[in-house]
Amino acid sequence: MNEQPSRVAMYEDLLRRTASGMRNAQLYATDHPLVARNMAGLIAVLTALHQQQPSIAIGIVGNDLVVADTPMHKISATMTELIRKLKDNNVERIAFERGVTQDELVTLVQNLSRLGGKASGDADKDLSTTHVRVGRLKSSDDKKQDGIASDIAAIRQMYSSAVASAEVLVESAATEGMPDTPAALQTVEGLADAVTQNRTALMALTAMRSYDNYTFTHMVNVSILTMAQARALGIDGKLLREFGLSALMHDIGKVRTPKEILNKPDKLTDEEFVIMRRHVVDGAEILRRTPEMPILAPVVAFEHHLRLDGSGYPHTVKRETMNLGSMLCAIADVYDAMRSQRSYQKAFPTDRILAVLKRNEGAQLDQNLVRRFTQLLGIYPPGNLVRLSTDEIAVVLRIHAPDPHRPRVRVLLAADGTRLELPFERNLWETQRDRGDQGALESITSPLDPAEYNLDPLTFLED
Repeated sequence: MNEQPSRVAMYEDLLRRTASGMRNAQLYATDHPLVARNMAGLIAVLTALHQQQPSIAIGIVGNDLVVADTPMHKISATMTELIRKLKDNNVERIAFERGVTQDELVTLVQNLSRLGGKASGDADKDLSTTHVRVGRLKSSDDKKQDGIASDIAAIRQMYSSAVASAEVLVESAATEGMPDTPAALQTVEGLADAVTQNRTALMALTAMRSYDNYTFTHMVNVSILTMAQARALGIDGKLLREFGLSALMHDIGKVRTPKEILNKPDKLTDEEFVIMRRHVVDGAEILRRTPEMPILAPVVAFEHHLRLDGSGYPHTVKRETMNLGSMLCAIADVYDAMRSQRSYQKAFPTDRILAVLKRNEGAQLDQNLVRRFTQLLGIYPPGNLVRLSTDEIAVVLRIHAPDPHRPRVRVLLAADGTRLELPFERNLWETQRDRGDQGALESITSPLDPAEYNLDPLTFLED
């Protein structure tokens, strides 16, 4: 009677270890202990399954994973990430034959982690070995050219999965005393790929989420915004993921903050502020003793409220300079906190938030990093619905770095409020005369709430 649930659990373990193997192969060298432990676990579960049948296959049917003809209906961040990686590699089926070796598994996960939607040079590479059979799609005509880079639905799903994973991380830290590092790494892996391939769409999505679960969306948003800044500075690969993981964990010390203080709708008293500020020390201590957590993580947790002029906290600590990861996280933390609607705080528009950041630049925050952040984000970030000086309504598409006030937009509604059947794009940094018309330079007059117009701006970011 218990055979079927046991087998399904083994199938889930197979999927989880396969996904972890791909992630670890991208993050670590083949001789890293984490890679070896993961591969040993994968061999163990395959050996157990091969006692019952000589071949075990993982396949994709539509948007679902199937193991040995059994649909896996349990949706998780692991499942979502594995499906994405297989689709990016144009892989629809992997069969593990009895006798598969650890070396063959290492070869498989290395190949899959190196390939991707843009790896055209390896598009037809045979990934099969003696005991591993990889079935790949013969045609990719239906596949979007940039894979997840242009797949808004996939980015939405990834963001939702990341928020759900953040909740699990907080729960594990609260109940077990430390977060689940492999789960955190998996979350950051997907976000890092999306930041690298389509930073604009992912950053736009961070401004469009529900405010009901602020704690978890804030964790994910700060991670995304920190990695976006780091990527703009030329940071990539393993280091980019360490920045993202550290930012994701920056507030983990709040699991030790009393709930009545953490969730208080009114202004905190001086005594309550003292307790709240303990979260930077608690977070550093939790992450310092968490296995396999990068050394950067406790540093960021401890420093993200420090300021260059000594006005931050802990009050007894002063730094002439701080870790780059801490400074990028601090900027992302302030920005996302100010733009979030909460019971005790109204959400501020981006132009006001950036004005606050710039007012403090050089004294509290590094002026060069704040200016880079402003250029990266723009006064009106991608995905914002805005009213133009012509009374037309448009969605911001891309930032014009030389003049963040004047981005590229897609006009959706005419000046009289009618919906355009064929929306068109416009560069606001060009005068009408530059475009062959007559008139002055156009501008944005105000941001708008897309809910009032029954619009989803993110869908208009697709080309």
